[in-house]
Amino acid sequence: MGYKLEGSVAVVTGAGRGIGKAVALGLAKKKVKVVIADLLLAEAERVVKEIEEMGGEALAVKVDVSREEDVKAMAEKVLEKFGRVDIVVNNAAICPISPLEDTPAEEWDRVLAVNIKGPYLVIKTLLPAMKKQGGGRIVNMASVAGKMGAMVAGLHYTASKAGIIAMGKVLARHCAPYGITVNTVAPGPTATEMTADWTEEEMARLTQNIPLGRYGTMEEIAAGVLYLVSEEASFVTGECLDINGGLWMD
Repeated sequence: MGYKLEGSVAVVTGAGRGIGKAVALGLAKKKVKVVIADLLLAEAERVVKEIEEMGGEALAVKVDVSREEDVKAMAEKVLEKFGRVDIVVNNAAICPISPLEDTPAEEWDRVLAVNIKGPYLVIKTLLPAMKKQGGGRIVNMASVAGKMGAMVAGLHYTASKAGIIAMGKVLARHCAPYGITVNTVAPGPTATEMTADWTEEEMARLTQNIPLGRYGTMEEIAAGVLYLVSEEASFVTGECLDINGGLWMD
């Protein structure tokens, strides 16, 4: 009740490029103040410039979401500048495609640290401010891999995204009494920098299983996030929204 998207403050992790950037630009078009949180500060600053050229307001913050001290420093900067956080989009992730037999333990640890520990730290750190405000929106980015198992990405990536889906259900129940909704978006294969290095054979293997016959666009995934943080989605929580062209149906 009383939630308004326009004028709200959003933190989007991994927003320097790809789906995160598309989400950030989409929010800015809705007159949301956007924090571009990314490990690559130069890319985050370029997105801020784009938003400012659109007449919007944004802040670039360098953060490694797997490091609690980085996340706490980010939260301090956000609250110092804007005084509140209404929307959190946990998008930052990495996706090595190493076969199981060739996956070193260090790589496994890094993937889970970024992909699932990161959202945990971001939510844990920003939730007190959201609870104090009496409402907000949290959206976590999963993947169709977390539901059906990855066909290209590694086992560690699949495990992390399945964990994100499960985590969203627990968080939705935990946050509901405070007027905070928690939802998950599970994209299918999407044309981003993350998939740019995949071989034509890998791309074709996935495409032939998509009923709509193509990869999704970053803007199509962002549209799902924009709905879940909107005023119209006030009664939607604990949901996992599949955006995958029919690759996985449930």
